[in-house]
Order: sequence, then C-alpha cells, then structure tokens
Amino acid sequence: VVRRRLLQRYEHQPFISCLAGFYSCRWKRYQREKTEPGKCCCSMRECMFFPLLVAAFCVSLVFLYTWGEGKNDYNGFDWYNYGNLGFWFLWSLLILIVAAVLFAYISLLLVLAMCLLAEGQQLYLHWSHKIGTFLVLGFSLSSLFALSILWRDHRKTVRLSFQVTAPFLHIGAIAIMVLLSWPVALHAIRADKKVIQVIIVGPYLAILLFLFLIPLGMYSPCIREMGTLGPKPALIGHRGAPMLAPENTEMSFLKTIEHGGDGLETDVTISYDGVPFLMHDDTLRRTTNIQEVYPNDTNKDAAFFSWDTLQKLNAGKWFLKNKPFVGMGSLSKADQKQAMNQSIYKLSSFLRLADSHNKLVIFDLYRPPEKHPFRNSWIRIILNCILNESKIKRHLVLWLHNSVRSYVQDVAPGFQHILGKKAPIEDLLKRNIVKLNLVYTDMSSEDIRKYAEANITTNYYVVNEPWLYSLAWCSGAHSVTTNAVHLLKDLNQPLFLMTPKQYNIMWILTDLTSAFLISLIFAL
Repeated sequence: VVRRRLLQRYEHQPFISCLAGFYSCRWKRYQREKTEPGKCCCSMRECMFFPLLVAAFCVSLVFLYTWGEGKNDYNGFDWYNYGNLGFWFLWSLLILIVAAVLFAYISLLLVLAMCLLAEGQQLYLHWSHKIGTFLVLGFSLSSLFALSILWRDHRKTVRLSFQVTAPFLHIGAIAIMVLLSWPVALHAIRADKKVIQVIIVGPYLAILLFLFLIPLGMYSPCIREMGTLGPKPALIGHRGAPMLAPENTEMSFLKTIEHGGDGLETDVTISYDGVPFLMHDDTLRRTTNIQEVYPNDTNKDAAFFSWDTLQKLNAGKWFLKNKPFVGMGSLSKADQKQAMNQSIYKLSSFLRLADSHNKLVIFDLYRPPEKHPFRNSWIRIILNCILNESKIKRHLVLWLHNSVRSYVQDVAPGFQHILGKKAPIEDLLKRNIVKLNLVYTDMSSEDIRKYAEANITTNYYVVNEPWLYSLAWCSGAHSVTTNAVHLLKDLNQPLFLMTPKQYNIMWILTDLTSAFLISLIFAL
C-alpha cells in the first residue's frame, strides 16, 4: 500500500517535469502536489511575486516596442554617445539585442508559469529567476526613464508609430486574450466561490471588451479610400547618401543621384581664408583623419583651418572603420576604394554637381565663430559662391537660413524660400515662404493639408524607416530628407495601406473569431 501511494505521488509526468525544471530548476522526478485551479496554487511569497513577473513582462514589452520603433534615430543616438564617450560603438544595436533577449527570457518564464497553473501545479520560481526578473524590470524601467529625460522627442516617434501599427497591434492583443482564456476559464469554472470567479473573470472580460471597441477611436492616415492617396514624397539625400558613402563628400552626393534622389542636403562652414566647404560638426574629429595628420588640433573649430590645410585631410577612411549605420551592407571593392580617397568637399563643387543633374539643394549655414575674419561677411561669401562661382539655377536653391532672409530676397531673387518651423499662413505668405522644413516628430496630416491649401509644401527630416516614410506619404507630405534614398526609392506604395472597408472587415472578423474561440474554451 505504501509503495502504491509513493508511486501515485511521484508518478512520472515528462511535460510537468520539464515545466518545473525550467521554472523551478527541479530536474528530479517532479512531486505531484496537484492544486485545483481556482484555489491558492502557491505560497504567499510566490503569490506576491507572480504580479511582479507579469509587470516585468509588460514593462519589457513596452521598452522593446519603444526602442524598436526608434530605429529611425539610432544613428543620432550613437553619435551622441560618441561625442560624450570619445569612441565609436553601435550602442543602439546593443541595447536592441539586450532588450530582445530580456523580453524573450521573461516571456518564457511567464509562459512556463501559465502552463504550470493550467496543470494545477504549485508555483515555485527559482531564486536565480527571481534575480533575473528584477534585472529585467530594473533595466526596462531605467531605460524608459532615461529615454524620457534624454530623448523626449522619442515619445513623439512612438505616438506616430501607433498611427500605422495600431490596427495590427490590436490583432496581436486580441490573440493574446484568446490564449489567456484557457487558464482563466480553467481557474474560474473550478473555483468554489462566486466571488473568486468574479475576481478572475471580471477584469478579463473588461479588458476584452475594451479591446473589442478600441478601433472606434483609432485613426490612421493610411486607412483611406481608394484613389485618395497623394503622390510619393520626393527624396532629398541627407548629407548625400551616408549609408552608402562618407557623408558630405562627392561620393555621397553621387550615390544619391545614382539612386534617383530629387535633392541634396548639406551643411556649410567657411574656412579661415574664406572658402565655403561642407562640414556638419564643429570639429573635424569625427569625419576626417585629423588625429593622424594634426593630432594637436583635434578639438580645434573646423572654421579656423585654411582651405589648403583642409585639403590635406582624408574624409572617407572613418566611414569604412566605424560603419556608422546599423544594418549597413558591405561595399564593393570599387566603392571601398572610392570611399578611401574622399576629401572635404567645397560648396562651389557641390552646387555645380547639383546644377549639372538638375537637383534641388538645401543647406544649413553655420556662422563662423568669434575672432574669425569672415564672421560678419559670411553670408556675402556664400551668396557669391552660389551666384557667381557655381552659377546654379536659382530655382534649385532652397534657402533655409532665416536671419537675413529679406536681404537674400533682394540680392538673389529666384531662390525658393523655406522656413524651419510652423507659423501662421498669413506670415508665411508675407515672407514669400513656399515650403516648410520640419522635424518628422511634428508630422500632422491636418497641418500638411492646411498649408497645402495655401500652396505651401512640407518637407520632413530625417526620415529613414519605411514605416515612417509610409506615414509621411499617407499624410500628404511633399518631400522628406533621408539617409536611405536607396531603400525608400523602391517603395511602390505605403506600408499598411488599406481602405476603411478592408479595415472594418479585418476588425469585425477578428472580434467575431476571438469571441467564438473564447466562448468555446469557456464552454468546454
């Protein structure tokens, strides 16, 4: 009799043994202490820790989605760290990998816990997994807090992403609720008290009802009637094609032209002897080999170098060494050789190149620092370069600099004038502004439509990801500034584009199918 009881108590169950082995690190023959669903299935300590496990799952999921949707700005994040740390590393990719691994780990623990509960087994999470849960929760919370402090615009990016991903996130949430219906039904139906049943089923049904109805308040510009989609936004190469070639070099602009870019964007600085050249940073440390050629002048302002000195620097080796963008493909040997031989590019050469290929140009102008000989005459030097040296067609120039706009309009009529911020339409028309150049986080289909009615177009920067370009397309943007001309040019229609009828069918079918499956699970 004793032997029979021992065999019943320690009966070998491979599935439960495997679950308990991973969850509790109990790999010996698992002791069957079966607890009826609906009753207390674990000690008080474990009951208190289980909500913490669920919280870690939710927070890690939020951070993974938030960081994953921020891929558009990974390059800026990595260069920000480069400026603070002094060395280059793809921190953005590392954080993404860590976030994905931690989410997969905590998801596995939660699935194991749900399976054990469904089998009526006691929960006992091993101490190592408890430490891991705290690590996941701490990492996700601290990362979200750091993002909210250091990268506030990132929240706007996430909100924009919901405009294209919300319909599909809704389907995913409904699918999770269907999966959860199994353990919920099992525990609720076998509960011995009505109060416990209400506590178990009530919140579940409330969340389910909310998910069924949430599409009523959902908005996406990519859900639109057939034939109402506007033209594809024009592509302006941000410092050329910096994912294919060193930024602000001749090779970079040629790559943009090769891949069908409609315009070229760059940054203009003036050398100590009055030659306008292309450079984004204040110093030459990031995009040249100045540490090798002039190690004592690494932190010197780029505007304090003469043009002869600047010509001696290489502006391409850093690109092959650092590989500044996540997901960069390998360059051909010919492209590698060409990149290795790039030098700092003059503004006049840049303008001639754009003019010869009939490309629009837009540039950020940097006033020389104090004690620079051309600090007070820099605008005249740049205008002379545009009008007399390069002789580019004036309608190709998108003039962005705002401080001397009236002077530029008098001296150089024919430029297209653009503004880098939103303003009342009346003010824009008075100043002859024909285009707005806005950061993509300010994207609004309503604003785009309002300005378009006054014949004022909109350009958004910097748009690299296909989903963000799709949103700009659906919203009616006229053009975008991008690092990824070679990728976005192949997009033939916006991602996630559908008609309201198609979306309503998808919504209704999802709700009906999930309601049927959940009812079936509860009935069985």
